[in-house]
Parts: sequence; structure tokens; C-alpha cells
Amino acid sequence: MKRTTLMAAAIAATIAGITLATVTGCAAGATATTPAANHNATDTAAEHVLVRGPDPYEFLPKVPSFRLTSQTVRNGRPLPIAQLSGILGVPGGKDISPQLSWSGFPAATKSFVVSMYDPQAPTGSGFWHWIVGDIPVATTSLPAGAGVPGSPSLPSPAFQLNGDAGAPRYIGGAPPKGSGVHDYYITVTALDVPATGVPATASGALLGFTIDAHTIARATLICPTSAGE
Repeated sequence: MKRTTLMAAAIAATIAGITLATVTGCAAGATATTPAANHNATDTAAEHVLVRGPDPYEFLPKVPSFRLTSQTVRNGRPLPIAQLSGILGVPGGKDISPQLSWSGFPAATKSFVVSMYDPQAPTGSGFWHWIVGDIPVATTSLPAGAGVPGSPSLPSPAFQLNGDAGAPRYIGGAPPKGSGVHDYYITVTALDVPATGVPATASGALLGFTIDAHTIARATLICPTSAGE
């Protein structure tokens, strides 16, 4: 009887040890920096960002990445004050779209879409801050400030959608106080068609749905930003 009790205790201890190790391993994996698919860094493709919330591209078909760089924002760093939104009430925000340059996209690329999206906005559907469609394949950079209404810096036939602020322009980041860190996804999407086929009045969701089957590569900078509280 005593031997049986000791064996039972040993088995229970072994199971407890395995369970503890498993739980500890899961917890460690949950807090570790995990490379996000299809995301390129500003300085090096080896740099990765810890994404705290939903990756808006996680459930889309996997596509290759390419190099995306910027002189005004850095992958893994908060948006500078100039790229935050005075229009949405951020003190000192200037709503200036970032400078972007890209290279290494597939030879079959015929146009690009540039966007900035906040999946953690307290809306239930995220928030599109900037969307530019029909950027011709010969264009591989946009200067800072290209996101103004009626921008002369956008090459024909590129156009800006209204985004979720209801204006065809760049609207800077504006994380509400108390909402934690927001991961702003600045993305260049390479398409195998010369035009998206959507009007300027289309929503970001409709544009995304329309270009899904034509997306052949994607590059993203992630700028985790909070209200600073």
C-alpha cells in the first residue's frame, strides 16, 4: 500500500512538472519578440518588431516582402510628432505623411498601394489613416508631406482615398489616452495590375478586398505609438 502511494505521488509530481514546464514555455513564447511575416525594417531586413495586437495581414495569403525605408519614421519606433494628428487633437501633431522609399519588389509589379492602418483603434474595425492607390510602378518613393489634399507630389494617376477620417489625405496617428500602444502599419503593397479599379470614395476595407487577389508582395514598417501616459 505504501509503495503504491509513493508511486502515485511520483507520477503526480512528474505530471505537475511537465504541466509547469509547458505553461512556463507558453508564457515565455508569448512575451518573446516574434518576427512578423512580410515585414521589412527601415535599416535592415533582420530587424523585427514585437506586435502587441492583431496583425492586419495575418489572415491574408502569404506573399513575399521587399525593402521599405523612410527618412522620417523608423521601424519599431514611435511616430514622430510631425506624423501625429493635430486634426484629431494631438497637441503639436502636424499630419505630415512620412517620406517612403521602396525597392526589390517583384518584376511582375504594375502598381503600388501605400497605406497606414491602426488595427488597435477603439472602433471595432481599426482605422485607416492614409490610403494611396494606383501609384505607377515607375514610382519608388514618396516625399514627406505627399499626403496633403490634392497633393502635387503624387504621380498621375495616383489618388488618395478618404480613409476613416473622411478626408482624402494623410491623417496622423492619434492614440487615445488610456488605450495603450497602437501599432501603426505603414505599408507598400505591390500589385500585378496597373489600377485598383476602385473609386476615391471606396473604403479601405473595399480596397483591401479588391486588391487581395492581385497582391504579389508587401512591405511594412510598424511604428508602435502611445498617447504618452
